[in-house]
Formats: sequence, C-alpha cells, structure tokens
Amino acid sequence: MSYGFKIIVEGDYALFTRPEFKVERVSYDVPTISAVEGLIKSVYWKPAIRIIVDKIIVFNPIKFTNIRRNEIKSKISQRSVISQMKGSGDASLYASEERSQRAGMLLKDVKYGIEFHFELTGNKSDHADESEEKHYNIMLRRLRNGQCFRQPCLGCREFSVSRIELVDEFDLSQIDESLKGDTDLGYMLYGLRFEDGGKPLNGNWDDPQFSDKADPMYYHPRMIDGVIDVARYREGIIC
Repeated sequence: MSYGFKIIVEGDYALFTRPEFKVERVSYDVPTISAVEGLIKSVYWKPAIRIIVDKIIVFNPIKFTNIRRNEIKSKISQRSVISQMKGSGDASLYASEERSQRAGMLLKDVKYGIEFHFELTGNKSDHADESEEKHYNIMLRRLRNGQCFRQPCLGCREFSVSRIELVDEFDLSQIDESLKGDTDLGYMLYGLRFEDGGKPLNGNWDDPQFSDKADPMYYHPRMIDGVIDVARYREGIIC
C-alpha cells in the first residue's frame, strides 16, 4: 500500500527567503523544501514520522511584488517567560521601541502541487501500536476535512495558505505556458540538519532539551515544464 499524498496549495503571497540576503527579504522563485515540510506539519505531525517531499509542481507564472513591512528586531526569550510565570521577572517587549521597517520581494498569486510521503523515525510515540497505516489515515482524514492545528503558511507566517485540496492526480495541463522548458534553479536551501537529530539531548521526552545547533543543507534542482522532481535531486544534497 502506498502512503503518499498529493495536495494543491494556493495563496495570495509567498516568501521563501534566500539566506544570502541578510537585511532585505528576497524570495526564491519556488518553494524551499523546509517551507513545504513546515506547511504539511501544520496539518499533522508527530515525532514518530518524518515528512518526505517528492515533487513540487508550479502551476501559476512566477510573479514578484515589493512591499515594506514593520518587523520587531528582538524576541522574548523563553527564560524571561519562565521567570515571569514564577513572579520574578518581566517578559514585556514594546513594539514601538523594537520596530524596524524592511523591504521584501514576494511571490504573488501562487499555486503549487505537492507530492509527499512519510517515514517512521523510531522516535517517541504516544501509542504502542505505532504503524504507517495509522498515521496515513489520520493525515488523510485531516486533509479531507480541512483540519490543521495551526494556520499553514507559504514561507513566512504572515503569508497564509488560502486553500489546500487533496487530489488523486495533478492536472499538468493547468501549468502556465511561461513555465515550459528546462529551468536551472541554482543552489537552493533544502533545510537544516540539527545536531540533536530530532531527539532530546537529555533523553527525556517529558522535559526535552533540544540543541539549536544546525548546519544548512543545499541542493541543486531543475524545473522541467513546471515540475521539480525533488526525489531526483535529493541525492546531490551538500551540507
């Protein structure tokens, strides 16, 4: 039995940030794998499974737009929050004092097809009867019902997905003519390889301590007539 899925994702805006731009936000032409994984995990995820993206289909023409956004330079630390909960600290942050304005080059009117599957990781499970079929059925039900535990987004959190649809097959005839041909996308960020491998350093899932240390992974995909065969180019990942 195949435990794969095919979904259509649409949104008004998307921002898949290029890491080489330190100040201004500039998007890649197409989604990064880590952004797609995050989108899927917003629907369903457990430590016992790993999301594997196999294909990305770009349906709409690649169009950019420029905007300016107000951003906060700092974030409240976990230590400050814990201290305030204990009554001995202050976790306040005043936006008026931390605000900065940055330009961003975004994608607009995006529509993607995403083909993915998952694998068992062997990590902690809430149930003893762990199986791929169980996770498949949960994911299938949530996709059919439009359920998610947080709003799926296209790169940055403020650019929400407007529609997710589970499909049996992709209609490749809907791919825009401007995407026909062989397009070299160059080296793109694939994701981050965390030092802890997704497992608590202290071995305690009830009070886990994870590492923030990670190495970026890059791959060199090509888009053929709007289709990115991620599985084909995954072998060339460099870290």
